[in-house]
Amino acid sequence: MKYRDVVIFSGDKFTVPQNIQRIDHLATHGWQLRYGGTKLFSDHTNDGSGASASLESATKELIRRIAKLPAPSRLQQKPNHNKTSDLPVGISGPIVRQRRGGRVRDCSLAVLLPRYGQPARRVNVYIGTENTYTPERFQAALAKAVELREQAVAAYEKATTRAMRAAGRELKETLR
Repeated sequence: MKYRDVVIFSGDKFTVPQNIQRIDHLATHGWQLRYGGTKLFSDHTNDGSGASASLESATKELIRRIAKLPAPSRLQQKPNHNKTSDLPVGISGPIVRQRRGGRVRDCSLAVLLPRYGQPARRVNVYIGTENTYTPERFQAALAKAVELREQAVAAYEKATTRAMRAAGRELKETLR
């Protein structure tokens, strides 16, 4: 889990885990938890003397939420508004190219497969050549591309949740 040092308005310094933000605005002073929704843990004082107790409460709630909830996905959920095709997120094409020395062009779909902790991998799903391309072959390739993408997203989200829960256990151990 990542941490950062935060100095509040009273001059007190705190080491704060990610997903917890400091709110100091007019009469509102506290720590806001941003994981699986938001919740404010107020200092209940105007001088900042209750900041450490409210940070401790926010951290305990963060640990509880990490243990129960899946990690938030940072993957794009909807296609970009600039995308000109009706293909789902992570799938582009059809890509038409002619290989060196080839006589006919071939067509494929490009699928972006996310991997946790590693760069995403790009895979091409073959549709056919300009002589064998049919709408049925396109639909079959699209179904295969969607299945590949869904499997990769599920594995990515599972790995993200596993890593976040390990970080939550680590945070729990540091509080003891």
